[in-house]
Amino acid sequence: MSRAMDFDSLREAMADNGEQPEGPARNARAEQLLTEAEKLDIPLAVIEALGHQLKVYNYSSEKDKMFVPFARLLRMWDEHPEDFDEYEIHSLHWVFKWMTAGMLDQPHIPLASIEKWLGEMERRYRLAGHSERAVRGAEFSVAAHIGDVGRAERAFAAWLAADRDSMADCHACELHSQGWWRAERDADAEALELWRPVLEGEHTCAHEPHTVLASSLLPLLRLGRPDEARAHHLRGFRLVRVMESMRGAYADHVEFCALSGNEARALELLAERPAYFTDSGDPRSKLDFMAVTAALMDRLTERGLGGQAVPGPVGRVWTATELAAHARVEALALAERFDARNGTSYVSERARARMDRRPLLDRLPLGVRSPRAAQRPAPAPMSRAATESSSAPDLSALLAEARRLADVRHPDAAEAWEAVSRAAEGHELGARDRAEIADHTAMGRGPEGIELFERAAALYEEAGDPGEALAARARGAYVRALSGGGTEKALTAVSALYEEVRALFAEDRTGVRQTASVLVGRARILMHRVHESEAEPGGAVVAAAEEAARELLALAEPHLADAQVASRAAEAHAMLGELAAHAGDAEAASEAFARAADGFVAAGLPWFAVEYDSRLAGIARQLGDVSEAERAVRAALEHGGPYLEATGQAQLHLQLAELLGATGRFGPAADHALEAAHWADEAGEGPALGAWARHQLGGFLLRQGRCAEAAEVLESALPDLTAQMHGDGAIVQTRWWLGDCLTELGEHREAAEHWLRAADIARHWPEQGDHATLAHLAAEALGHAGLPAESDRAYARAGELWRELGNVHGLIRSLRARAWVASRTEAGLDGARRLMSEAVHVCEAAVHSLPAASGSSEDDEARDGLVAELGHTHQQFGDLVARSAPDDAELAVVRPLFEEALTHLTRAVAVFASLGDDFLDSRTGAELAAGRLEADLHRPAAASARARAVLSAYGTAADETAGARCAEAQRLLELTSTQT
Repeated sequence: MSRAMDFDSLREAMADNGEQPEGPARNARAEQLLTEAEKLDIPLAVIEALGHQLKVYNYSSEKDKMFVPFARLLRMWDEHPEDFDEYEIHSLHWVFKWMTAGMLDQPHIPLASIEKWLGEMERRYRLAGHSERAVRGAEFSVAAHIGDVGRAERAFAAWLAADRDSMADCHACELHSQGWWRAERDADAEALELWRPVLEGEHTCAHEPHTVLASSLLPLLRLGRPDEARAHHLRGFRLVRVMESMRGAYADHVEFCALSGNEARALELLAERPAYFTDSGDPRSKLDFMAVTAALMDRLTERGLGGQAVPGPVGRVWTATELAAHARVEALALAERFDARNGTSYVSERARARMDRRPLLDRLPLGVRSPRAAQRPAPAPMSRAATESSSAPDLSALLAEARRLADVRHPDAAEAWEAVSRAAEGHELGARDRAEIADHTAMGRGPEGIELFERAAALYEEAGDPGEALAARARGAYVRALSGGGTEKALTAVSALYEEVRALFAEDRTGVRQTASVLVGRARILMHRVHESEAEPGGAVVAAAEEAARELLALAEPHLADAQVASRAAEAHAMLGELAAHAGDAEAASEAFARAADGFVAAGLPWFAVEYDSRLAGIARQLGDVSEAERAVRAALEHGGPYLEATGQAQLHLQLAELLGATGRFGPAADHALEAAHWADEAGEGPALGAWARHQLGGFLLRQGRCAEAAEVLESALPDLTAQMHGDGAIVQTRWWLGDCLTELGEHREAAEHWLRAADIARHWPEQGDHATLAHLAAEALGHAGLPAESDRAYARAGELWRELGNVHGLIRSLRARAWVASRTEAGLDGARRLMSEAVHVCEAAVHSLPAASGSSEDDEARDGLVAELGHTHQQFGDLVARSAPDDAELAVVRPLFEEALTHLTRAVAVFASLGDDFLDSRTGAELAAGRLEADLHRPAAASARARAVLSAYGTAADETAGARCAEAQRLLELTSTQT
């Protein structure tokens, strides 16, 4: 700083510094400002600068620095109390509480000194005439910290019994401490009830609900309320992320992730705050942070990830095992320092208990972009046969189980036959057993299994089962068709097999199962030829496939009691559905797919129904039958059960989410979008399918008013959304929604950034309505963010777009908004007048350009809308001019401005009156504004007349607006009666 500040400049600088982010930079600035204050030779300036320094230290990682400025303040108070004004006297006593908590946080300060300080606080509060509520609250903190439960309970009761006064903590902070103690005493439900007013926004402050949201996470999990816990994490982490002083609350969020199966998310949180590993100004919060870090690293090590690289203290690369040991040593060393100071083992016991906490959930989907931590592949789930083989490898039992599963076409059958194959090594088996092993091994090998099918067929023949031999060769033929370029050869081969099996079946030398296996192989090859050749509906290729499917159906339908044969019938219906869809016959396709799904379910094979349930849902959506589409997707999820792969789970949940969202059921839609995001991550498709699911989830949360959660999810989706994969529209919509969320959260500058970036994409679209709307929204946000020049530019951009689009309403509103911005900048009232005048001119021109009343309701509505816009413009013009008058100016000075404003408000009243009762509320609003100006101009009769006009207009109307307007009119009448 090159020149000394005066006192006003110093105060302005301290206020500005108080708005800066917490951290060393803000603290250093406070130290500079104290130096400037000392140059002024004004004791109050030094007192205020010391108070500012103390405050920024307290809300930072350098809490240990706050004792020095406080000691100096206290000495100044004792020596010259007359130097303190009323506010600084209050502030001095207020921060006594900070000193007590601050001393507890520093293990080098003896407990005797803290107790002595507590007595000093009590004495000084008594002398100042304050209640003992804050003192008893401080005593409770001391007793709870050292583990003296009896004293803590007594102090807790005394704290609540004492009167609240100006020294009591705010309601939000008190409720947090009270709920925290109940949770510590294993009364989670009571804690959450105490926190409810804070969580619902009834009581807030600069640091609440931040800490309440963090403290509520584990109690909610313990009570079995995971959905609320997830919401509190997403909402709360946004609040603590930007506040350096909230390491303890940050640790709560890391712990929540570690104990809910979100270890990867917890690692991301650690990576965001490397300084938290080493900042030493607040040892107690460092203890909390290191304890949960140790717990997280132990969790990773338990899962076999001890060698994984993890974020830790800067200066070296850490593995999970190494960081677990380091964090545990650090945490226990800090705990032992506190215990040595306190003369107890309480802090160490709590630290160990926290580090040893077990997970409360295996996996709680959060919806944000956070895949599982890299991990060793988990062993595949073992079938019953494989499980038995691990304990008692009985080959005959394994064979029996594999055959049982194969008979019902169970998803675990392939694994069971693998177990048989492994167990059979070194054993002499009969031809039938070896045939089945070869056959099922071939099924899992794709093109490489073709020769193995032939071997299986030979073994079946050796075992005296010619029908099964033909079935094995038919399976081989189908695999050959799928291998590329082999369809015709496969068809030639399977046609011969078909003739042979038909002959065998006619001679009663093979069964329905074997015959159906050959027929289904032939039908599959013919269906493959349809798709491969893109055959025209009605042609010979399609006809051959349809004939094969119907022949298979005719063979299988009399034998539906056999699950294998029933599944062939169901597959035949599915083929007929495919052919109907190929021909564009949606209704026939839907009917056939429904029969296929029902057939698989009736056969006890619901997992095969999933594909056709999904196809049914797609057709139903195509036909506009949302309820049927929803039913089909729900059926697919139910039928897939535990056998549905992660990608399938993600797709179906997303499909259901979109259906529910389309019908306005945003809560259930969000639940399924959340599941979709989770399963997409599990499938390794987070950047593709997962990003789209998060995009949808954010939109559904926003529509429920859950803006903080929505913002966290949408911000998580944004890095993975690409124009190539998801389209420009998805990116624009995500940023649009984010802007809506951030505006609700008061983050206007960030909202404007998202809207402007979305507008830059939309500017290249053929239709420019979205571009104009986004520019307008960004302008409004920039104005709220205190950036008038940027706001004006954005409004000007929007206005030009509205003009090009012929959108008069948008143009007029952008001009009015620019006028309000101009009134607060160098352009001043003259600049604002020019813009408002242009808005009036544009509006009048638009009204005059409309044809006379045509009797068309659409034309009349358009005319009324433009006339109403003119009324609003005159009303805002009047309000703007009136508000430009200085509050403390003499009437003679402001009279011309009030008269000018009154002219516009009078015009507004007349315009709204011309529109009749539909715009009664607008008219009375303008009438009352004019009445207030009449009163300010000392014209009680005119003001009274306007008030009575409002009362007369509403008569006996009793809605909320009417009641408010009439009440305001009555107050205006009372005011004018005193003027008279």
